[in-house]
Formats: sequence, C-alpha cells, structure tokens
Amino acid sequence: MIGVDFGTLSGRAVVVRVADGAELGSAVHVYEHGVIEDTLPASGERLAPDWALQSPRDWIEVLRTAVPAAVAAAGIAPEHVIGLGTDFTACTVLPATADGVPLCEELPTRPHAWPKLWKHHAAQPYADRINTLAADLGEPWLPRYGGKISSEWQFAKALQVLEGDPEVFGRAERWIEAADWIVWRLTGVESRNVCTAGYKGIFQDSYPSAEFLAKLHPRFPELLGKLATGQVGPETGGVRLAPLGGLAGRLSAEAAAWTGLPQGTAVAVGNVDAHVTAAAADAVRPGQMVAIMGTSTCHVLPSDRLAEVPGMCGVVRDGIVPGLWGYEAGQSGVGDIFAWFADTGLPAAHAREAEALGRTPHEHLTELAAAQRVGEHGLVALDWHSGNRSILVDHHLSGVLIGQTLATRPEDVYRALIEATAFGARLIVETFEHAGVPVTEFVAAGGLLQNRFLMQVYADVLRRPVSVIGSGQGPALGSAIHAAVAAGAYPGIQEAAAAMGRRHEQAYVPDPGRADAYDRLYAVYRDLHDAFGDGRLLHELRAIRNGAAA
Repeated sequence: MIGVDFGTLSGRAVVVRVADGAELGSAVHVYEHGVIEDTLPASGERLAPDWALQSPRDWIEVLRTAVPAAVAAAGIAPEHVIGLGTDFTACTVLPATADGVPLCEELPTRPHAWPKLWKHHAAQPYADRINTLAADLGEPWLPRYGGKISSEWQFAKALQVLEGDPEVFGRAERWIEAADWIVWRLTGVESRNVCTAGYKGIFQDSYPSAEFLAKLHPRFPELLGKLATGQVGPETGGVRLAPLGGLAGRLSAEAAAWTGLPQGTAVAVGNVDAHVTAAAADAVRPGQMVAIMGTSTCHVLPSDRLAEVPGMCGVVRDGIVPGLWGYEAGQSGVGDIFAWFADTGLPAAHAREAEALGRTPHEHLTELAAAQRVGEHGLVALDWHSGNRSILVDHHLSGVLIGQTLATRPEDVYRALIEATAFGARLIVETFEHAGVPVTEFVAAGGLLQNRFLMQVYADVLRRPVSVIGSGQGPALGSAIHAAVAAGAYPGIQEAAAAMGRRHEQAYVPDPGRADAYDRLYAVYRDLHDAFGDGRLLHELRAIRNGAAA
C-alpha cells in the first residue's frame, strides 16, 4: 500500500507492507508555494490579514515526485502496489469547474479563486453571522458542533467568497474539499467523504436548508448545488457520502503516469490527516482519544455515545470508523507557538550558548526549562496565539501571558507556553467527560512526540498516562491502512488497524507531586481562560492592530 499525506508545507508518500504495517520507504516533496499568506503568486497582490491559501499544482507535484521516490526507496516493483490512500489538511477547500479544474487556474489574479487552507481565518466574521443566525433560529445541527461552527470550515469560507467576489462564487460549479479533489484527480470519479462533509461541511443527515442559507444571503443557497456530486435530489433521499475505507475508484491513466503505479490500482475514499491517524495508532475503539500534535493539535475520539459537547468541532456518525460516533476537538496553535517564540524570543546570549552546546534553539530552551520545578517561573499563559478552536471557537482571540517580572527568563516563557498547551488539552478532555463522553486513553501522535519533556508535562498536567503512536508517519500510515480496506485486504478499518497500526501504551506516566503542583497552575489557567474568553479585550486589541496596519 501507499499512503500519501498532504500537509501544510509538504506532502509525504510512504510505502507500507499490508501484512504488518511495516514502513518500507518514504519520500517528501516540499511545496514550492508553501502557505500563500502575504502576496498572491500570479499578481503580487498583497493579501489581507489572516489569509492562507495554497496552490493545487503543489499537490499534484507530490504525486509526480514523492510517490515514485517512495517506491524507489522501498525497493519494490510498482506492480506490487495494490492500493493508494490519501489524507489532507481540513478544512482546505477550493472552487472548481464541473470537471475539476481549480478556478485559480482560470482566474489566477483573483484571491478568492485559490484554495483556502485550513488556517485561513479571515472568514471569522462570516462564521459569526452563521452562528448567530443558527442560534436565533434554533437550527438542530448547531449543538452537534458544540454551539459554534469555525471560520475554518466550508460554509464560512464560501460565504466570504460570495460576498468578497460574487463572480468567482458564480463561476464555481464545485465547492470541494482538497481531500476529495485529490481523489477526483487520481480516479476521475468525484465523491464526497463522510468525514470532511460531517466535520467541515455541517452535514448531519443533510446540509443546512436553503431557507436558512437564504437568510444569510439571497444567493447562498446556490452553494448546495456546488456541493453535489450528481447524487443529490429527492430520488436519492439527499446526498450520498462515501464511507471511510471505501473504494473511491481506480487509478486513471493520467494519474498512473504521474505516480508510476499501475493503472487500475485501488484508491481509497479521501480523509482528514488527523482522523486517519487514529487507525495508524490502532486507536479506533470507544474512548481512545488521539491527539495529533504538530503546528496545531487535533483531538479525535471514537465513542459509542452521542452527546452534545460544548466547543467541540463536531460529532459525526461514522466520522472516524464506521459504526461509532466520531468526535473532534482541537487547539489552533501548539507547535507554531513554540516556533514563534524560538524565532523571536531567543536573545543573542542564549543563541550563542545553544550553538556552543550543539543544540537547536528548541533543544536549548527545552533543556533549560526542564531543569525548573513546576511553578518556579511564576507564569501562566493562554495558548491562543492562533485563536481558540476548542472550547471557545473564536479565532480572533490572541495569546496572553501573566506573571512576568524583571527576573523572567526566555526559558520561563517557553516552559509556560508548553504548559499552556497542556492545560488547553486538559480542558478539552474534561469538557468531554463532563458531557458524559468518557476518555479512557490519551494517545499522542505527531511531530511534537520528539520532545520528551513536553510529553511528560502533558502526562503530569492531564494526571493520566499518555500513550504514543508507534510510527512517525501517522497520517500516511493511516491512509495506507484505509487503502488496505479499500483494496479488500481487510474487511474493515478496525481489523486493518489491529494488524498494521501500533502504539506504545502508557509511554509517559504522571508524577503525583508534579501533577499536584500543576493543579494549582491549572486553576489559574481556568480563571484566566474565563476572564479573557469573552473576547472583549482581545477583540479590541485586534481591532486597534488591524486599524493601525490598514
């Protein structure tokens, strides 16, 4: 099997053995355009604050370069590959023609014609309007999303396109997640997967009604037709969504030429990078929360219980594995908060010391922070530098740090930021459990697992053991597991995950003394969270900042 993980800055292909999930070879392609957030490539036009776009050509280059390179690295013959699975960041969504051509290729100088990346937060005012109207009308789908939808999601971004560039909205015959678009390009068959439709497209047995959408804008009901795949209408009882692990189609001649794989190879239904990682960690049973920790953190949780959890990103039937309810929550900023501080908060003396010791800035700050006792720095921070996804669902919030004195050192702040993200994770876990959805195991995945100090902080703050995924390629491995199901090698995702996925149980165990000390700091975090969570002060600062930059 081959799993292809389309990330924020690059795409990775991994060749996986079907029998036991052994990873035989991998390759990475770094996107030429990366995240487009300053200027538009075609025109040099400066983008407004909080924009984040991507280029579909970068995604195709992953198929052209990373897939053949991974096969070569594995030392296998291409004809031995029987299945291909993909995953994508979400909500990364694009307008396209009816035959799948991205509008940015036809209208390259129009910002709204380009795919909007998951971290495009400029749609927050449109999300606010959707949330307010849905709450006022008592829309039944709203509680399934914790009472608020996010600016990152399909409908908020689509409303921004409609009002920001009505011509682009009108010319878009399809409004499609990149997770589904890439599968379309691989197979020639258009589909919509249950995961992105449910979590990012507000699909709960149906999309929001045309009557509701018309109250937001008279033309907004047109969006429903752009979400169609030819499978919508009274004769079908609504939209038919493709099940996870299902066979989306088979590799077309064009895609076979890109990848070097045999035409007709099975291609799995598209999926989201976080949700597919649950299979890679063999954490697809009720109560197993997987936290995919990288630049941001996404928390996914299968459960046999349906509940309305405040501030979650959604609960979707069959959204992680068929037969269970799948919950999602998240933190908009985690690793990128640490990266920001290491880039901007490291004084020259610390940089020289790190270089002399052969350490990176992150390694040096971590070593200094780890030498401290809990609470020694006297600081507490809010992890909202990229806004708050759960439980407040407000991307216009910003970071807060209290307790600084003239004795505060960079390592103090760095440790406080690590602790803040752990506090945010604890609040998410507690919110689920208070709503009657138990979390029986906390499983960590993603790039931040490399920082052992950080992982121990999480165990201490959470007051529970932390298991870790047994692969450094979680999304790609998970996509390969889904491909194994699509190709017929296993009857279902749970069986395939048991054979091909892996995790190390209780890799980090909380220290009772440190856990008690963290309880005091967490109480301060909760007070700070509640004091600033209404957004009054932070929104005003944002308005002042944006006004000064205009």
